[in-house]
Formats: sequence, structure tokens, C-alpha cells
Amino acid sequence: MPSIITSLQALSVAAIVALAALPAQAQQEFPFGLEMTLEAAPQPGSKRLPSLEIGDNGEVRLELWCKGGKGQFSVAGNTVIFVPGPLEQRDCPPPRAALDDALVAALSEVATWTRQGDIVTLQGAQPLRFRINTN
Repeated sequence: MPSIITSLQALSVAAIVALAALPAQAQQEFPFGLEMTLEAAPQPGSKRLPSLEIGDNGEVRLELWCKGGKGQFSVAGNTVIFVPGPLEQRDCPPPRAALDDALVAALSEVATWTRQGDIVTLQGAQPLRFRINTN
């Protein structure tokens, strides 16, 4: 009888270990070294969508609806901080420039992030969904 109890205990321990590992597997790594595109509709008269190219150390190259610039992501666990750098003042129509400024402000308010496959959601006052470019 002791071998049955020992086997059940071993199975219980194995099940607990497996369940404890699930959250770690579900939370994928932050997309350092990758480029991702905002899931949004293009603006009238343009096919361009905002994208972030994130370097291995969190440095970011932003290409927005019209403007471009740099910034920095700092990540610890599921917490994220985005610090924008200066934006290039391109010849942007005022509505697109305002959208770019609003997107940079929303990125600056991001506090947490999640990733499911190729979708990265940055959570702040306004959630922002990005798709990792896999091509």
C-alpha cells in the first residue's frame, strides 16, 4: 500500500508543479528586437499605420501616421514605461499631427502589457493593440 500512496503523492506534486508553470508559459516575452504595427484603421488618403521598432535594449523607433521619432521602453515583469523622445516635425496635415500626438500621449500613459502570440496589448488609459510583424 505504501507504493500507491507514494505514487499518488508524486502525481500530486507533479500536477502542482505543472499548474504553477502555466502562468509563466502564458506570459510571453516582451517583443524586444521586433517591429509591431498598431491595429487601427488607416487615415483617409493614406495606407500608413503606426509602427514601433523595438531594439534589444528597449530603444524604440516610432513611425506614426505622419511623424516619426524615438523613445525608450523599460520593462519589469508585466510593468512597462514608455518615455518618448523628440518627434520629427514633418509636413503633416493638422488632423494627422494631432493623431500622432495623441498616440504618443497614450503610449506615455501605458502601465502594463500582455502578449498572446503575435498580439501585444499595452494597457493604460487607452488600451493599444499591436501586431508583431512576422514577415
